[in-house]
Amino acid sequence: MINEMKTSLVITVFNEEKTIERLLASLSKQTKKPEEIIIVDGGSTDNTVVEIEEWRMENGELSIKILVKKGATIAQGRNLGIREAEREIIAMTDAGCWVYPDWFEKITVPFKDKEIEIVAGFYKMTGETAFQKCLACYLGVLPEKLNSSNFMPSARSMAFKKEIWKKVGGFNEKLERAGEDTLFNYQAKKIGSKFVTAKEALVDWEMPKTWKEAIKKFYFYAKGDGQISIKPHNLKIISIYLRYLLGLGLLIFGGLKGLWVLGVLGGLIVVYLLWAVGKNYRFVKSWQAVFILPALQIVSDLAVMAGFLVGSLKGVNET
Repeated sequence: MINEMKTSLVITVFNEEKTIERLLASLSKQTKKPEEIIIVDGGSTDNTVVEIEEWRMENGELSIKILVKKGATIAQGRNLGIREAEREIIAMTDAGCWVYPDWFEKITVPFKDKEIEIVAGFYKMTGETAFQKCLACYLGVLPEKLNSSNFMPSARSMAFKKEIWKKVGGFNEKLERAGEDTLFNYQAKKIGSKFVTAKEALVDWEMPKTWKEAIKKFYFYAKGDGQISIKPHNLKIISIYLRYLLGLGLLIFGGLKGLWVLGVLGGLIVVYLLWAVGKNYRFVKSWQAVFILPALQIVSDLAVMAGFLVGSLKGVNET
C-alpha cells in the first residue's frame, strides 16, 4: 500500500564495472533502505553483472534483483524494471551516480502527502578538474540556478507512483540514449500529475573527464531533445542555430561588401566568447576557466546543433 511507504528502486546499467560498487555501497548506507532494488543490465560487455553479483553475495542487507536484457535501451530497461517492481512507489537513480546517505528517505518522504505523485530530487555535479567544473555549467542545473517551481526531475534522482507510469504509458522506448525521462515528465505534467521538488534528496553525478565524453553527452542529450520535440527545449536550441546563421550571413556578406562587415563579425565573436566566460566564471573561479568556458561554448553549440538535427529528422511519437 502507498501509505506504508513501500518503495522499489530501479536502476539501469551498461558497462559500469568501474562505478557500480560505489553506487551499491552508497545505497547500503542509507538512513532508510529500499525494500527492493531492481538492476536492469542492457547487456554489458565488461564485468558489471559479475561485480553486482559478488557485491550482493558479500553484502546481504540489500534485496537486489538483477535482470539482463541484451540490447535494451535505457527506456526499455526502465520499463522492464518497473514492471518487475513489487512496490507501488518507484525511486530511480542512475549508474555513474552515488547517493547521499539520506537520499532514499528524502526522495520518498513527500509521498506521505497522498496527493503527491512525482518527486524531483536533485543532483550535485562533481569533478576535481577545472574542465569538469566548467562542464557542469553546461550539462545540468547548478544549485544557484534551481527554480523549484518549474524544475523537471531527472532519472538520476526522482520517484513516482507506479500508477502515473501506467497512465503515461511508461518511458517511450523509441528513444535510444536520452530524453526518455524528460518526455515522461512532460507527459505526466500534461495529465495533471502533482510534482514536488525535494532539493535535498541529493546524488553525486560525476562530470565526464574528457572532451570526447563531453561531446557525446551534448550530442545525445540534444538528439533526445530533437526526438521528443518539446517547445521550451526547441526554442532554446533554435536560438543557437540563429546565432550561427547570423554569423554565416555576416561572413558571406563581408566577402561581398568589404572588411568592415568581417570586423563586425569578429567583434560579435569576441563578445560571444566573453559572454560565455562572464555568465559562468563565478561558478568555477579558476583561471583555466577563462580558456575552457569559451571552448566549451563553441563545442557544445556544434554538438547540440548536430544532435538536435539528427533527432528532429528521426522524431518520435509521444506514445
